[in-house]
Amino acid sequence: MTMAEEENPVSDALLEITSASLERCNLEPREMMLARIAALAAVDAPPASYLLNAGPAADVGITLEDVQGLLIAVAPIVGTPRVVAAASNLTMALGFAIGIEAAAATEAEAEG
Repeated sequence: MTMAEEENPVSDALLEITSASLERCNLEPREMMLARIAALAAVDAPPASYLLNAGPAADVGITLEDVQGLLIAVAPIVGTPRVVAAASNLTMALGFAIGIEAAAATEAEAEG
């Protein structure tokens, strides 16, 4: 099957890469998600990247306080601009996620 024939070649590739990372990583799930969030801050990731990791992070018990502590810890390494951008991008991602949940709840109420 060629990439043109695949329905979601980019998301499929990202899923494969993530699966391989999970299979080969010896970190506990919580530690791995903290490392991923730190890496997102380090590379100035966009809100969508944080959004894709928000669910798995919450699933392993990562809290807002954990993320704040993580950003404080990496600030001397990645720099103030990256930490400020990460905080902003996280806020946008969380706002988007809350908006999606609210829309789904409204739709469910309308159907029920």
